[in-house]
Amino acid sequence: MVNNKNHDGFEVGGQAFFGAANLNRLRWRCRRGMLELDMVLACFLDERVAQLTEPQLREFERLLDLEDQELWLLIRDRAAAASVVVQWLREGSVS
Repeated sequence: MVNNKNHDGFEVGGQAFFGAANLNRLRWRCRRGMLELDMVLACFLDERVAQLTEPQLREFERLLDLEDQELWLLIRDRAAAASVVVQWLREGSVS
């Protein structure tokens, strides 16, 4: 699977996957009231969003529905089993 970022968004395997409008909407949803969470989510978008499969993208969107504290605790809880998306978020969190 090849991911190419272009002016229209992202492509997976040569097919349009995630348009620029959706990326902007997602970026807006990542703006939170907690600076640490803002930083982790912004880093995740910049470094990982192009690698997400469609199910992983949907999972990330569901995670964004969580309250700030709940999402932050999920990211910081390194002992709990986690999906690939949560593991990537944990990699970007401040120690």
